[in-house]
Amino acid sequence: MATSLSNDDFVSEINVTPFVDVMLVLLIIFMITAPMMTEGLDVELPEVEESETLPAENDRLILTIKDNGALFVDEYETTLGDIASVLRTNARAAGRSLFVRADRNVSYGTFMEVMGRIRGAGIMDIGLVTLPGPAGAREGSPPGTDGR
Repeated sequence: MATSLSNDDFVSEINVTPFVDVMLVLLIIFMITAPMMTEGLDVELPEVEESETLPAENDRLILTIKDNGALFVDEYETTLGDIASVLRTNARAAGRSLFVRADRNVSYGTFMEVMGRIRGAGIMDIGLVTLPGPAGAREGSPPGTDGR
């Protein structure tokens, strides 16, 4: 009883090799692009001895002050005149925490003017984003020194 296969028979196996190839390419693309998407704006943050981690991304709003005075709410540029209304809409109405990232070269006057606008928007709980300082820094020593 020999059985013969004719050309009319259907192949019941699924070839998954092309699917696996496409998925591996997509995995590599996402692995390469994911770190670039979380970088945000390029700001040189000041270093402090102790620093806390930021909460989850959907619970926070980040206001960035660049060294040239440009303002960004998350990644969207805004002006000093519009900052109060933008923050009222995005932070107060949504119940999100506000964190301020300022470049170390931003003038104190510019920083305080932005802080005044934030307070004018009714936001009183503000976090400041910094970088953790060098591990060898001692308490009471000036920033940038190792305390020796």
